[in-house]
Amino acid sequence: MSRNAKIAAGGVAAGLILLIWLPWWASLLIMLGVPAAAYLALDPSQRRRLRRASRREIGR
Repeated sequence: MSRNAKIAAGGVAAGLILLIWLPWWASLLIMLGVPAAAYLALDPSQRRRLRRASRREIGR
C-alpha cells in the first residue's frame, strides 16, 4: 500500500470514529476544519508550492 493510501485509510478510520463519538455536525466541522487550518498555517511561498504541485498532479 502506498503512503498516500495509508494516509487516506487513516483519515477514513478517524472520520468514522468521530462520527460514532460526536454528533455528525461536530465531526464534519473537525474533518473540514483541520485541513483548512493546516493550509492557512503555511507560509505564502509554501502555499504557492502546494498549489503548483497540485496543478502538476491534475495535468498528468
